[in-house]
Amino acid sequence: MPPFVRVKIVRFELTGQHHGSVSDYFVAINVKECVVQNGIRGTLMQKKKTIYPEWDGCFDSHLKDGRVIQMVLMQKPDKLVSECNIGLQILADKCRNQSIGGSGTDVWLDLKPEGRLMVQVKLFVEQEDINQQAQDELPTRTIQGRRGAIKKAKVHMVKGHELTARFFHQPTFCSVCKDFMWGLNKQGYQCKECGIAMHKKCVACILSKCSRSTERSDTTMYLKERFKINMPHRFKVFSYKRFTFCDHCGSMLYGLIRQGVRCEECGTNAHHKCYKKMAHTCGVNQALLAAALEKLDKLPSVQVIFVFLPKIHIKRSLGNHCGKIKGGPSKLNQYGEDFKFLKVLGKGSFGKVLLAELKGRNKFYAVKALKKDVVVEDDDIECTMVERRVLELSCQHPYLTHLFCTYQTKEHLFFVMEYLNGGDLMFHIQASGRFTEQRAKFYAAEITLGLEYLHSKGIIYRDLKLDNVLLDSDGHTKIADFGMCRENMSDTNKASTFCGTPDYIAPEILQGRKYSFGVDWWSSGVLLYEMMLGQSPFHGEEEEDLFNSIQKKEPIYPRWMPRQAVDCVKQLIQKDPAQRLGVCSDVKKHPFFSSIDFDLLLSRKINPPFKPKVRSPSDYSNFDKEFLSATTRLTKADKDVIASLDQALFDGFSFVNPQSKKWLNT
Repeated sequence: MPPFVRVKIVRFELTGQHHGSVSDYFVAINVKECVVQNGIRGTLMQKKKTIYPEWDGCFDSHLKDGRVIQMVLMQKPDKLVSECNIGLQILADKCRNQSIGGSGTDVWLDLKPEGRLMVQVKLFVEQEDINQQAQDELPTRTIQGRRGAIKKAKVHMVKGHELTARFFHQPTFCSVCKDFMWGLNKQGYQCKECGIAMHKKCVACILSKCSRSTERSDTTMYLKERFKINMPHRFKVFSYKRFTFCDHCGSMLYGLIRQGVRCEECGTNAHHKCYKKMAHTCGVNQALLAAALEKLDKLPSVQVIFVFLPKIHIKRSLGNHCGKIKGGPSKLNQYGEDFKFLKVLGKGSFGKVLLAELKGRNKFYAVKALKKDVVVEDDDIECTMVERRVLELSCQHPYLTHLFCTYQTKEHLFFVMEYLNGGDLMFHIQASGRFTEQRAKFYAAEITLGLEYLHSKGIIYRDLKLDNVLLDSDGHTKIADFGMCRENMSDTNKASTFCGTPDYIAPEILQGRKYSFGVDWWSSGVLLYEMMLGQSPFHGEEEEDLFNSIQKKEPIYPRWMPRQAVDCVKQLIQKDPAQRLGVCSDVKKHPFFSSIDFDLLLSRKINPPFKPKVRSPSDYSNFDKEFLSATTRLTKADKDVIASLDQALFDGFSFVNPQSKKWLNT
């Protein structure tokens, strides 16, 4: 590992007329590189984002020839007070004689035009230096709030086009039907390769294959061979006097003059970057042609001939061979009127999680509401059905969130689950900084049992994090939010979708390799590290830096951290999934869990080390205030999208747990 300097911002002194407390000031750090231009060395260039460490906070910088650190003392909100520039090598030289495991060297830096700044500098040369540091040597990073999960967009392959659902920030027209693409969410599809845009309903009408060049392209040859269509556009540069949109990507042609090209024959308009990707379909209306072909496909392929036969008698009988007659459509909103929404417990792009009261029963539930238009536009129908099926299974395990029922309206899908009023681990770790070893071990043990149950059913969880582990009123944990789950997995049948929360994603997912249950054990190792140290094991200013850290770097383990805990985390975040704890050996048998009786724990006969403060069954004090202050009113969906939505897509969603029927007026 290359040597680096860790700088801790301690305090400052000013001699002028500046007033205010320390909290009114902050320090901005700019790391600059010395670059060579035209053979002359000396130009400083900032390549990375400005760093804003807290007081008594640290930042790291690798030793590099010519690197300069600019420290700017600012008064809130954005008033520059003083600054200084110092070479990183100069700072490193001031602590060459430091002792390993020492606290570092205090350095006063003179600021211009006034004042001085005290920093504490420590040089790290070998990896051993890092692992030997004490608790106060860890960078003072804290877990920065809630982190949303990500999922690689689903790709639809249609005639070579890699189509993904997309939200268009600018007004866009469909390249097939030429109509405007309305909507507040993802209005349509766009090809990742050629950029062609279209409605979801128009995907079936597209005739041209994806191509970046029309010369001898597969698109042109395909249309020429099948339909005898080979009419190249006669594009000429054109200056438009009114707003005009590209007939390929659908977006506006910007500029004052020569904004794009226009076909002299059919009047097709396109960007300079788009016209080379368009097929030779001059004068062809793809939507009308596709409609005509669809009618041809519906014509009978065999001629019908009527033959007169002698009259015969057939004995009819209604036996077991008759198919079952399907009943009429069931009532969509079967339980919606029975619940009163009280508070918002959480929210995201999917919808909201609300605290709800069962009217007249004084019973409280957590209701997750999803918007149907968002589910359809994000191609998450199957994911939603998987979540319902996993929740149905979860009722059989004590450390998974239990489902009472699911129901739907024309615009929303609802999951009615048990209300865990103890809050999530993210809320508690932000309140306490970090957990004790006993508390972290207890939570990790219960989470391990929950993951093992899911894996025994062939389910990968894929989104384990502090936000998704909740406490009940007794202090036991329960895993929640099964929207990222994947069913029917095994050591041979593996997944490949890129998904998860960035800090918890396993290396094999980042590398695009197929993966199995090992990704959940990686996430549990990251979670255990966070619970014991109060910060994430891997860091990066940008997502790319974070992913690089996960794949190539090792976490810092303070000297005070118990050896068995360190070994457990190291084995769980083993970068080779085949050698990872949980894959090659049983997590429960690791020495770190030797004090846990897992049989008693599975029966909930071990008292939790921490019991959250809960005043009543409807208490919501253990949830973030930013959510609680939000309105409980459900967001209305796009009427046009809902009107065109096939409600049959959600057949089989509604479900009632047989054990809870007596509570739900059924």
